[in-house]
This record gives sequence, C-alpha cells and structure tokens, in this order.
Amino acid sequence: MREGVIEAPRGTLIHHYRVGADDLVTSCNLIVSTTHNNQAMNDAVAQVARRYLDGVEPTEPLLNHLEVAIRAFDPCLSCATHALGKMPLEVVVVDAGGAEVGRAEKRVW
Repeated sequence: MREGVIEAPRGTLIHHYRVGADDLVTSCNLIVSTTHNNQAMNDAVAQVARRYLDGVEPTEPLLNHLEVAIRAFDPCLSCATHALGKMPLEVVVVDAGGAEVGRAEKRVW
C-alpha cells in the first residue's frame, strides 16, 4: 500500500494506491482539491444568491458574482482556460417545493 498527501496548485491532494506483487497498480483512490473545496464553494454560492438574487429571475450581475465565487476556490472546476466573464454557466432558481421559478444561462462557446 502506498499513500501520500501533497499540496497541489488548487489545494490538498490525497492519494492512496494498492500495488500488486507484479508492481502494477491494482486500485487507486484520489481525493482531489475539488472535494475539499466543495463545501466552501457551496457556501460562497449561497452567500452570493442571498445578496444578489432579487426575486426569482437570475441577472447578469448574479451570474458574474457566482463565477467569481467558484473561481475563488477552484479555478480548474470552472476551467481556467476561460477568461473571466467567459465561463459557461447555468443558474436555475427553485422554490421550497423544488419547482423551477427562474432560469438564466451564459453560453460562450
């Protein structure tokens, strides 16, 4: 069994490998930075929604603030190759019962 923890460009990377008698990897488990960043990103998205969602229709400023919140924690998740303001993004607003009440998207491909 081999395992390690390193600081990667986007945060902590935990890896664990099982190696057979023939020195070939038989299993691998990775806990990548996105997993560690997920709760913080979810909290940031919720804070942005509370502050910038006015009613049920998502606006362009809301989409921009959401993009910034996601990039702050995990730029690779939003794809670092996209320039700021150019990340494809879809926002669906649902009510307490789960029914869709608003939608906005930014398509930039």
